[in-house]
Amino acid sequence: MASNAKPPPVSPKQREESVSPGFGCFKVALSTVLTMEIIMQLAYVFEYPNCFIDDLRKAGTTTSCALLMVSGMEERGQIAPHDISQLLDSLKDIGFLGTASKVQKLFLKHTGSLPNPVPMPNPVPSPNPVPSPNPVPSPNPNRLPNPSKSDGEEGKMEAFIEELKGTGRALYDKIQPIPYVKNKLYSVGKVFIDVGMERRDEHDHDSWRTLGSYHDIFPVEEGNPRIQIIEGDPGYGKSTLALQMVYDWCNKVSGSPFSRPDILICLNLRQLKGITSIAQAIKQFSLPFDSKLKLLDVEQLISKNNIWVIFDAYDEYPDQHNEDNFVMQMLKGDILRHVNILLTTRSSCIPPGPGALTGRLRLTGFDDAARERYIRKVVTGDDEEAVKKILEQLNINPTLGVLCQAPLFSVMYAHLTHKGGMLHKISSVTEFFGHMISCFLRHAQNKLPGANESPENPQTHADTHAALDKLAFKALTSKMQQLVWDRTSFVRELGEDFCKLYVRVGILVEEKEIYIPAPGKVRHKTVVRFYHKLFGEWYAAYHLIECVKSRSYILPENINLYDLKFLFMFACGLDQPGGSQVIKLLGERKDGAESVVLCAPQVKEWSHDILTTVRGIVSSYVRIGSDDSRLLQRSTIQLLERASQHKIPISKVVLYRSFSSVDPDSLPLVLHSGLCLPPLSTLQELVLELEWGREVTVDEWTGILNYTNHCQLLKELWLSFCLLPWMDSFPASLDNVEVSWMPILSTSFLYSLRSGKWQVRELLITKHVVITER
Repeated sequence: MASNAKPPPVSPKQREESVSPGFGCFKVALSTVLTMEIIMQLAYVFEYPNCFIDDLRKAGTTTSCALLMVSGMEERGQIAPHDISQLLDSLKDIGFLGTASKVQKLFLKHTGSLPNPVPMPNPVPSPNPVPSPNPVPSPNPNRLPNPSKSDGEEGKMEAFIEELKGTGRALYDKIQPIPYVKNKLYSVGKVFIDVGMERRDEHDHDSWRTLGSYHDIFPVEEGNPRIQIIEGDPGYGKSTLALQMVYDWCNKVSGSPFSRPDILICLNLRQLKGITSIAQAIKQFSLPFDSKLKLLDVEQLISKNNIWVIFDAYDEYPDQHNEDNFVMQMLKGDILRHVNILLTTRSSCIPPGPGALTGRLRLTGFDDAARERYIRKVVTGDDEEAVKKILEQLNINPTLGVLCQAPLFSVMYAHLTHKGGMLHKISSVTEFFGHMISCFLRHAQNKLPGANESPENPQTHADTHAALDKLAFKALTSKMQQLVWDRTSFVRELGEDFCKLYVRVGILVEEKEIYIPAPGKVRHKTVVRFYHKLFGEWYAAYHLIECVKSRSYILPENINLYDLKFLFMFACGLDQPGGSQVIKLLGERKDGAESVVLCAPQVKEWSHDILTTVRGIVSSYVRIGSDDSRLLQRSTIQLLERASQHKIPISKVVLYRSFSSVDPDSLPLVLHSGLCLPPLSTLQELVLELEWGREVTVDEWTGILNYTNHCQLLKELWLSFCLLPWMDSFPASLDNVEVSWMPILSTSFLYSLRSGKWQVRELLITKHVVITER
């Protein structure tokens, strides 16, 4: 009769001694020295996938977990019959020097080989080394080259490039134009449209020159700055442009300068909290989990080759306030001076750069032609009727045309309109964004069971919505402006169902993130963030409205008004009484004038508080500059028109290099942006500061004088830094208007209606020289 008794348990020591010598024996012995703490730290250092880490946690006993870990290390090449150096290095990195020494002794005992990376005190070679009974496994054809077995630096370089390209492809092949459409991803090459871009003149910082293409960022000519900073407002395509550059390098696109460097690396700075070197950033974010390249290899490879680095989203960089961060060291030229750097950021967050060594560029968004190219390329294809329908709504509504200068808005508009949404009645950025959010939520309502549980129902998740509003507002008004939360704490505060729902809708995004709790310790965690920062500003606006209901509320001093302009615009459009209070608070700040200009048109009915604030704004001077966005120019024009309608005196309007032309048969002044400034009945002084040396034509001069005829309260007209045509006489209706001309800074003339000639006038420079900075 067979016995049912279980065999006695085998101790680790007995188990080790019972196995035949060789690498197989070493693996079993290795499992006896790995504790749960060591196993989990190694799993994070080796960047194992979450599914494998979950299997480790569920293994049951430490012994089972250790055996699974050993098997995983062998499969990924971290231990091999003749090489365990990667394991030894990692044990040393995470502070387990004693364990590293013990592992090395076990390897020596069972294989007769002595790895070099971790020194051992007085190692004694085995007198009778026994060859491993396990044959060396044949190479996996799908695995990347192992640089440790290649021909020195050349092999490592080849492996480095291939691994960077693999990571790059994973990034640029996941473009999602509409967040809630998750089953249709695009490669960046399929959706990218060259956005408008300008380069700042290195001598005249108020002048910007239009570039023909992003290919002109790093010209071939010698002597160009090796550091280029690309600035742009939110939604202007900075990150998409960075991915297109990666695409060009990975695919060696003909004619693209971004195919020239030996190595191109793109790093999202938002992810690099606590990272202390670029080599560490590359190792952890740009190389695959099973890369054989070590940190030292990366340091050596980037120190001696033709390297271009893209730092994306500096405005979201958690360590930007640390002056000694490696990004600033590279910008200042303290390290890696041979590296070409391209940095993208919001216009309100320009890093202090090294001056002459830095070029400045800015994105100006989509013009009409770029919008049409995107619609044809991505949305409609060759369907001419669909193209016509989408473009017609833009032509009907000037507000839409201004908003769709931002590629993010333009892309959303094109896709939503193509799906049947009619947006021609949209009159403000708040209405546009609100319509976009409602489309997201309606899509979720159609896809999810139970319409009453849809987020479109205002009663559903009302309390949680308020919690999200508060969370977003708190993050945006903090010093770091980090709209990223650990998923565990986020769910604890807002709930699992809400989190899943908003991720599915596309308003929120979940992603894996590396963090370093202590030197030498690397961890992974799941974080939650908004699809785009503008979504965070939308929800934060709801909380701001709740805050200003308390009349004692004061805006925090550390708030960057320009950086959060959409937050304030959304708040003013969402709630009329609250918007009135927001504008009042903005008007009380020294830096609040531009924010008032942007926000006031969002409120349909101006209260007494708004009228008082606007009266203070226009009592000084109002500037419309060539460097202003179309959104700011449009908002400024709207504010001036409404102020004039309310009979508010407008002291001075300055068109700084923004005047383009005027049609003698029509009244508005046409700006370079295509927008028009209509006659203002309460305008008292108009200043046209033109480009240096510009020759004004007779038709333009006639049109300008005709325009002033329709500004009933106008007293002064100034033209600066231009050449005027000869005219025998001026219209008699200008009897009450002083017409002054300043061709150069030190000389000005006043036109005398009595003599019909220009006369030299005394120039009070402090009064009439235009302040050209914001």
